[in-house]
Amino acid sequence: MRILACDGIHADGLNLFKEAGYAVEVSEPIKDPQVLADKLADFDVILVRSATLVGAEALAKASKLKVIGRAGAGVDTIDVDAATARGIAVMNAPDGNTLAAAEHAISLLFALARHIPRADAGMKAGEWPKNGLTGFELEGKKLGVIGLGRIGATVARKAAGIGMEVAAYDPFLPSAAAGRMSVPMKSLDELLAWADIITLHIPRTKETTNLIGEAQMRAMKKGAYLINAARGGLIDEEALLKLLDEGHLAGAALDTFVTEPLQKESPLRNNAKLILTPHLGASTSEAQQAVSTILARQIIDFLKTGAVAGCVNLPPLTAEAAREVGPWMPLMTALGKLSARLVPAPTKLQITYAGRTEALDTRPLSRLLVAALLGSASGRVTPVNALHEAAARGLEVSETLGGDGDGFDRLLRIRVEGENGAREIEATLHRGPRVVRLDGVELDFDPGAHILLMRNEDVPGVIGHIGSQLGAAGINIINFSLGANGDGQAVAAITVDRPVSEQQLVGLRTVPGIVALAMV
Repeated sequence: MRILACDGIHADGLNLFKEAGYAVEVSEPIKDPQVLADKLADFDVILVRSATLVGAEALAKASKLKVIGRAGAGVDTIDVDAATARGIAVMNAPDGNTLAAAEHAISLLFALARHIPRADAGMKAGEWPKNGLTGFELEGKKLGVIGLGRIGATVARKAAGIGMEVAAYDPFLPSAAAGRMSVPMKSLDELLAWADIITLHIPRTKETTNLIGEAQMRAMKKGAYLINAARGGLIDEEALLKLLDEGHLAGAALDTFVTEPLQKESPLRNNAKLILTPHLGASTSEAQQAVSTILARQIIDFLKTGAVAGCVNLPPLTAEAAREVGPWMPLMTALGKLSARLVPAPTKLQITYAGRTEALDTRPLSRLLVAALLGSASGRVTPVNALHEAAARGLEVSETLGGDGDGFDRLLRIRVEGENGAREIEATLHRGPRVVRLDGVELDFDPGAHILLMRNEDVPGVIGHIGSQLGAAGINIINFSLGANGDGQAVAAITVDRPVSEQQLVGLRTVPGIVALAMV
């Protein structure tokens, strides 16, 4: 397993990968998408921060890549949709830099209130710049927090601790949850009109890009302040300069920008009412150590046990839950492959988890089954993109929990439909991965083994002829499971020690009484 670490990932996280037996290659930021694409062809995991952009072009040759890890909170430097379509998990470490990012926002708040950058610059220029730098006290001022996630909630708590009055707006928080928050919630319009200072702590999405435009800034109090230490693009930078020049806003502090690094010729650099820092929100030694180790542990657990944490394109799965579903995973893969052979072009898949299912997280299992079902048909399909691929191919997937386990603790029922009809499989982990019924006929075989599936007239001599021919070809029968379907025919699942060639199958099909025979 090979790991590519770009952008200065902390050594503590890299050492965890090495201790796990993975090869780690450290690289400077790779800005050219084509260079990154060529590089990723040979790696299983890439780790990035903010400098290396992992877009669709960069993933074009990433046939081995399993995980993209972002050592930080946001994933806006990663094309998550492109990664998902290619079956690549995208992970981040949102908790590791919470305190660092919140403290930086608070530091910008103090810097704005007391004109600290301008005072420092004047002193170092040999001046005594006291005139014109009268600040204001934060106690009693109204702070509007946009985004009440981990970082926003921490900012709100710290601001309240210094005596500020705090309220919030969160576009991602359901109204029911908002009612349970300790911070008073307002609409965006209400918050903008109410606050003396607005600070943003939300991700950049299509919906939040330019969330604070000219109209929103004009809705703020005259003389208000604005802070963005979250993501570039949340604020319309051109409109911000306009409102600062007009004097409607008294000042602003930005740690993130639409384009990073900020261009040398950017007009933002020349505005005396702006405090600018170069995306320092997570830049503490403690935060970098934390995000690197959190991310490393998440990726290692994912690769070794199937546990899913901090993944933006897979449902979460704790290590305990992964141990619970772990024994089922080989069965799901085997059943997916078996289903693909039975129904080559499926249009509908119904999965039923019967029996005791209350402790079983079925989401990764269903994804694994779909991935195996579709994987043999075309490109790379993994649990990450399985449902996306199913929708793209017109495969309708449904899942049902509960019902009679027919004497088994847990019983899995699968119905696969295609143009040529439907097939049904029932399987369990009783005595290992087992198919216990096929199309209503009771059988007993391991779906992961080499299986000859035979339908024949229920007359004497057929089984003997098949056994003789297999023996003559040097093929050993491991298990023979036979069941009658009640219409004068029988079904058999013959487990053999190696695959039967197509030429040998042609010969076997000439045995009198054989209706159908296939290697599945």
